[in-house]
Amino acid sequence: MTTRGKFISFEGIDGAGKSTHIGFVKDFLESRAKTVVSSREPGGTPLGEKLRDLLLHEKMHLETEALLMFASRREHMAQVIEPALNAGSWVLSDRFTDASFAYQSGGRGMDRGKMEALEAWVHPHLQPDLTLLFDVPLAVARERLDATRTLDKFEQEQDEFFARCRAEYLRRAAQFPARFAVIDSTRSIDETQARIGAVLETLL
Repeated sequence: MTTRGKFISFEGIDGAGKSTHIGFVKDFLESRAKTVVSSREPGGTPLGEKLRDLLLHEKMHLETEALLMFASRREHMAQVIEPALNAGSWVLSDRFTDASFAYQSGGRGMDRGKMEALEAWVHPHLQPDLTLLFDVPLAVARERLDATRTLDKFEQEQDEFFARCRAEYLRRAAQFPARFAVIDSTRSIDETQARIGAVLETLL
């Protein structure tokens, strides 16, 4: 029988630097003979990418936003994550459900109980084997964002929004310490990747 693969999610507020290190993790795992599938949320499938465009650029009711996030996630799981894991591949996802808690619950203020109900309904038996949470002070994250790109509707939010998102991420990390590894993303790339590598070794 094929050994089931591992699922790693990458989280952090916009500008925390998580996307910088996904390629490193892919190379790290492939150097150890792992087959790796990289994806992202919202998105990851043709339908999910269409929903991503709506979610990042269209104004909508908070609960509509949360429901569309989980709709995109369900398709992502069915079409990408679960088949890859069952085939023995390691799946890397740029964001997963922790992001919904951070942004829709922490940032936007959606009732946490509703978020937990969606999580329990959409993926009651699937959680990442490891969540890498890239954490930086708010000022650092905002400076990085302002210097790099045209901002989507989330990235255009005010500092208070991102402070709430960060707080919710850290709350989730404290709630699920066995799954989370909090990465100090203010360190140099070499230092950060050394820390990531040490964490990955615990999964191999």
